[in-house]
Amino acid sequence: MNGPHDLGGQMGFGPVAPEPNEPYFHAEWEKRALGITLSCGAFGAWSIDESRHARENIPPANYLAASYYEIWTRAIDMLLERHGFATAEELQTGHSLHQGAVPKRVLKAEMVDAALNTGGPCDRPVDSAPLFAVGERVRTRNFNPTGHTRLPRYARAKAGVVEAVQGSFVFPDDNAHGRGENPQWVYTVVFDALEIWGEGADPSLTVSIDAWESYLERLSDRLASGAIA
Repeated sequence: MNGPHDLGGQMGFGPVAPEPNEPYFHAEWEKRALGITLSCGAFGAWSIDESRHARENIPPANYLAASYYEIWTRAIDMLLERHGFATAEELQTGHSLHQGAVPKRVLKAEMVDAALNTGGPCDRPVDSAPLFAVGERVRTRNFNPTGHTRLPRYARAKAGVVEAVQGSFVFPDDNAHGRGENPQWVYTVVFDALEIWGEGADPSLTVSIDAWESYLERLSDRLASGAIA
């Protein structure tokens, strides 16, 4: 979807200014926000893709005015209500008023280290061979879906070159909406800056994205040099 989260190349937001020696957390409450997000994710009621889509659905004014962990907590509120773990009134008051849904599992303190070390692997086998090969010219599809997608807006309808076949992974566009994991091959695709940003871009730069197979269409010619002509 084209939401406030997808700001690549948009004007008016100023330069990206990395913070030197940035701490993991800027306030104590952010540690709690991370803990709550991980604990709720362990309920087994939603996928990481659904949680990303929940963040994307925060109204733009609220999203752009929020900090990183504020966005996380607002999305968790949405997910807890959607899946029946809490009502809007309970979230507002901070008190349990009704019997909510029962989690499939509960993340306990002694389980945290193992859970963090394991993560949430999303690589899955597929029966078909990769459709595209390293060095092949491809073009990304030109679409503007109302649902979740991992193809950034700035990289749609752009021609690039396959740099690597990364393996097969859960397809987030389906998984975010409960339509199954439906894994696909994922490719690293490289674009010239001129192709992405147009006139005035630094011609010495390139941009890489990881793209699921259904995001791509084949171009008739291949490049031996690995660069877009």
